[in-house]
Amino acid sequence: MPTLAVTNFNIVCATLGGFISLFGLVSYLFKERFYLSEALISTLAGVAFSPHAANFIRPIDYASGSEANLAAITLYFTRLVLGVQLVLAGVQLPSPGMTMMWLCSSFLIWAMVPNFSFLHALAVGACVTPTDPVLSNSIVKGKFADKNIPKDLQKIIIAESGANDGLGYPFLFLALYLIKYTGEGGAGQSGGARVAIGLWFGETWGYTILLSVVYGSAVGWIAKELLHQAEERKFIDRESFLVFAITLALFIVGTCGMIGSDDVLACFVAGNVFTIDDWFRLETLDDSLQPTIDMLLNLSVFVWIGAVCPWSTFLYNDVIPIYRLIPLGILVLLFRRVPVVYAMHWRIKQIEEKQQALFVGFFGPIGVSAVFYLYISLEFLDTITVDGAVREDAARLEQVMLVVVWFLAVCSIVVHGLSVPVGKLGYHLPRSISSAMESREVDEPEPFRIRERIQNEEQILRQRYRHRNGTRTRSKSPPRPIFRIGGSVIPVGTADESKTGTNIHLDSSLPANRGRRLSQSDSITEDVTSSRDRESETRSANLETGNKSASAIIAKDD
Repeated sequence: MPTLAVTNFNIVCATLGGFISLFGLVSYLFKERFYLSEALISTLAGVAFSPHAANFIRPIDYASGSEANLAAITLYFTRLVLGVQLVLAGVQLPSPGMTMMWLCSSFLIWAMVPNFSFLHALAVGACVTPTDPVLSNSIVKGKFADKNIPKDLQKIIIAESGANDGLGYPFLFLALYLIKYTGEGGAGQSGGARVAIGLWFGETWGYTILLSVVYGSAVGWIAKELLHQAEERKFIDRESFLVFAITLALFIVGTCGMIGSDDVLACFVAGNVFTIDDWFRLETLDDSLQPTIDMLLNLSVFVWIGAVCPWSTFLYNDVIPIYRLIPLGILVLLFRRVPVVYAMHWRIKQIEEKQQALFVGFFGPIGVSAVFYLYISLEFLDTITVDGAVREDAARLEQVMLVVVWFLAVCSIVVHGLSVPVGKLGYHLPRSISSAMESREVDEPEPFRIRERIQNEEQILRQRYRHRNGTRTRSKSPPRPIFRIGGSVIPVGTADESKTGTNIHLDSSLPANRGRRLSQSDSITEDVTSSRDRESETRSANLETGNKSASAIIAKDD
C-alpha cells in the first residue's frame, strides 16, 4: 500500500523549488518595479520556513542534532557561494582603506559590548569588515543600477567586495592568534606573542594568502589557455563553454579546501586571470546561464541564512542587551565605511563626485562573507582549550561573535535591501505631493464677485440700449435677469430691490436649482426673441410710413 515519504530531503526539495518557482513568477515585479533585493526576500522566506514559523526547513535535523555539524554545513555552504561569486566577478581592483574600516568597526564593537577587550573586538570587527559580494551583486545589478549608477561605480563595488573577502584573513587571524597565545596569560598554550606573530606571518600571509594568490593565478591562466585551445579546435560545445567558469569555481574551492589555503581569495584571483583578456566575458555577454546559476545560489543561501539565524539570541543573551545591540547596528552601518571612503575618494579615479563617494561608502553590505568568517572563527576558537575544555575567554568570544555578527548581517540585509525602494519613495513622494497641490490650485475656479459682476453687466446693457435707440429713453421696466453661461443664475429684482442688494444667488450645481435655471433660461430666450421682433416691426412701420409720405409729395407735385 502506498505511504507518504515525508523525509527531510523531499521537504527541502519541495519547499525550495516551490519558493523559487513562485518568486520567479513575480521576480520582475519585485526587483524592477519595487526595487527589492532577492537577498531580503529570500531571507524573509527562510524565516517563514524555519522552525520559528512553518517548520518546513529544520537545519538542526540535517546536522543530526549537532551544533558543530550545523556550523560546518553553514561554513561549507557559504564557501561554495562565495567561491562561485568571486570567480564570476572578473574584475581586478585594489581595495581602499580596509585597515581603517577594520579599526572603525572594532572600536564601535568594543565601545558597545560591555566588559569586552579591544583585542576580542578586533576579531569580531574582522568578520564584518569585508564587503559581501553576494549582496553587492544584488545592489549594483538591475534596472535601477543601470539607470542611476555609473558603470565604473558598479565595477568598483563588485571588485572591492572580492578583494576584501580574500584579504579578510590577515585581519581576523592576527587577532585570533594573539587571543590564543596571550589571552588569559597564554593558558593552555606556550610561546606567547612571539609565536602568535610568527604564525601570523608564516601561516596566514605565507601559506594562506600568498599560496592562494599563486594557486589562483596559475589555475586561472591554465584554464584560460585550455579553453582558448578547445574553442579554436571546436572541441567544446556551447553548453560546456557557458558553464566552464562555474565548474572552475567548484574545482578551486575543493582543491584549496584540501590544502587548507584561502579558497575565497584564490577564486577571486583565478576569476581575474581567467578573464584578463575580456574574451570569455564578451563571448558569454548575451547568455543567461551564469546569471541563472548565480540567482539560484543567492536564493538558496539566503533562505538558509534566514532559517539558521539565531533570532532568539538577539533578545536573550548574556553578552549584550538589545538596547545596546540596535545602536551598534546603526553605528556600524554609518561609520564602518562611509567616513573612510569619503576621506579617500580623491585617490580613487572612478569616484568623481562627493555624492558618489557617499554612495560607495554606504553600499558596502555585510552578509554571506560575515557568516563565513564567523564560522571560520568559531572553528579556530574551539581549538583553544585548557584541560580538554574551551578556555573561558574563547568561550565568551564565541557567544559575542554569534550574537553581534549575526545581528549586523541581518541589519545589513534589511537596510541595504530596502535602501533603493525607500530612496525612490523619498525622492518621488515630495514631488508627487507638490504636483498634486499645484494641480489643485490650478483647477480651483476664480472667486466670483457678485456685486462687481452685476454692475459691469448692467453698464454693458445700458450702453447697448443707448447705441440702438439714440437719445430715446426706454420706459421703466424690470431689468431682465442676468444669466452667466456655465456659472450661476443671478436673477435681479426691481430697481428698489437692486438698491437694497436683495439679489438671489442660485448654485447651478445643486439638483434643486437645475430646473429653476432651465426655466429662467427659457424666459430669457423668449424675452430676447420678443424684443427683436418688436424692433423689427418698428423699423418696418417707419419705412412704410416714409414711403407713403414720399409718394404723396410726388403726386402733389404732378
